[in-house]
Amino acid sequence: MDFSWDDLKLFLAVARLGGLSAATDTTGLSAATLGRRVSTLERQIGERLFVRSQSGYRLTQAGEDLLARAEDVEAAMLSLRRWKEGTFGERAVRVSAGAWTSAFLARHVQQLWQVEDRFGLELVTGNQKVDIGRRNADLGLRNQRPTEQWLAGRLIGTVAYAIYSGRQIINGVKAGYFVGIAGESGHTRSARWLEARHGDRIAVRGNDPMSVRELGAHGAGMSVFPCFVGDSDPQLVRIAAPISELETEQWLVSHHEERHDPAVRAVSQRIAALIQNQRALFNGTASS
Repeated sequence: MDFSWDDLKLFLAVARLGGLSAATDTTGLSAATLGRRVSTLERQIGERLFVRSQSGYRLTQAGEDLLARAEDVEAAMLSLRRWKEGTFGERAVRVSAGAWTSAFLARHVQQLWQVEDRFGLELVTGNQKVDIGRRNADLGLRNQRPTEQWLAGRLIGTVAYAIYSGRQIINGVKAGYFVGIAGESGHTRSARWLEARHGDRIAVRGNDPMSVRELGAHGAGMSVFPCFVGDSDPQLVRIAAPISELETEQWLVSHHEERHDPAVRAVSQRIAALIQNQRALFNGTASS
């Protein structure tokens, strides 16, 4: 079966915007024309791609499956066009890291990517390991040496953790309470440590690291943060020495076959240099 890239582009527009009317502006086609093109694509595939309703178009499971594949085609077509036009981004280097490390990299993006580079940069943020072996990322920052035989790892530093509070000793901080993390973000080593040591004193929780930082900074209670986060935030103050059992290594991980790619190698070297230059901030000695 041959698919038309034009039809896939229309499908992507309808899927992302949730309906025909919303997609008319981006596609330049009428809702009626879009509806016919989507119906033709469904007949080609032999599956319903959308559940139609007055509130819009919702993807079926077949539609979700096609969306993932169409986005792969879109990325390949974009890369091809950029290559033809000689513009940046013949490829994008994808870097996976946790929320705090991704935020740190974002603040220092000028040291990782310049407009003169022949590649783009994409940060893939998540608490779970992104599968580099399946090329879901090109580089990953992890807290332990990779064990997979197809991955290469480089130790680039250590990360210390400590207890911090807001600078104004009010509300929960004054009462000796802590701010905890709920949901998927609560599976990190630091979150489990806080739960084990001070679970009976956790009065307030957030379900993502950024909300926990805001709660702590504004007096809801104390919490545990990486030193490179707490020591660089003017709203937070460290109230105890780094917690020795939470110190972790920091590994820069790549696929054996990808690590020599010029774009991947360039970003890898820049990340390593950035973190090594900031090693005092990461290992908790910058404020001492």
